[in-house]
Amino acid sequence: MLPSPPTTRLAPSPTGPLHLGHARSFLLAWLHARSRSGRILLRIEDLDRERCKPHFTSLALADLAWLGLDWDGEPHIQSADTAPLESALAQLTSQGDAYPCLCSRAEIAANVARSPSAPHAGDELYYPGTCGKLTLRLPADVVPAWRFRCPDEEVSFNDELAGPQRFHPSREVGDFAIARRDGAIAYQLAVVVDDARAGVDEIVRGADLLPSTARQILLQRALGLPHPRWWHLPLVVGDDGKRLAKRDGGFALAELRARGVDPRAVVAWALASSGLDAPERVTAAEACGGFELARIARASARFGAAELERLLAARA
Repeated sequence: MLPSPPTTRLAPSPTGPLHLGHARSFLLAWLHARSRSGRILLRIEDLDRERCKPHFTSLALADLAWLGLDWDGEPHIQSADTAPLESALAQLTSQGDAYPCLCSRAEIAANVARSPSAPHAGDELYYPGTCGKLTLRLPADVVPAWRFRCPDEEVSFNDELAGPQRFHPSREVGDFAIARRDGAIAYQLAVVVDDARAGVDEIVRGADLLPSTARQILLQRALGLPHPRWWHLPLVVGDDGKRLAKRDGGFALAELRARGVDPRAVVAWALASSGLDAPERVTAAEACGGFELARIARASARFGAAELERLLAARA
């Protein structure tokens, strides 16, 4: 029996246009909350100063509205309220759970290359805690990165869709970054703090973030914050079997909107690709009745050239 009603969030990052993988993830999160009379918050995760652009924030808001997805209250712009994030970093530092780091990505990569046995976590470089073993005297004009001192322990949790999970962050990624050298708070710490502040108690997102969950649990423990319920969705993959990414411009929602695609067809595809019964065209609101997230298929959803052709034929 699920607790009700939940509070969840939609959290686009304005680093590029949203694609159909985002549409499916956001729709399922929205249906999960709205079908149980829950709250949905919108957070714009724009802390990456180099990659995030205001244009993509406007685009994301238009895309969500086009899909028929609403939210409660005003959007929370992460970069506009960083004091609580910086306070959390200060707490971790005072507890001895965080330390400054001056290593560049090139230096970390070189160290990994010299140690073939070093773990690799996808595109993420393993960090062995080099600066954590030193006492750094920082010049006043130098801004360091900050890393979480990762305890040498396994983290286990239950995901409502993926089932029991086990990760060992200290062996898989090492002491991970919680603040960057440009002064911005990094993703792992920012989402933990902002989810807790907003009262988010159920998180629906892609299965590619399962490893991040273990790191976020460690941060929640260190900060004395509650753990939400986790729902990690199977990913959407292209014809090549790889996860859809923002670089896959042909699948961008803005492009589909511009070409006159009926958003009801996108909603129908998202439901059908999740193993749920759906008519050829349906609104998000119409799909709420009887929706249960636990009933979705556990296999990845495919979206390739054939699926794109069918969507493009579904004009509004």
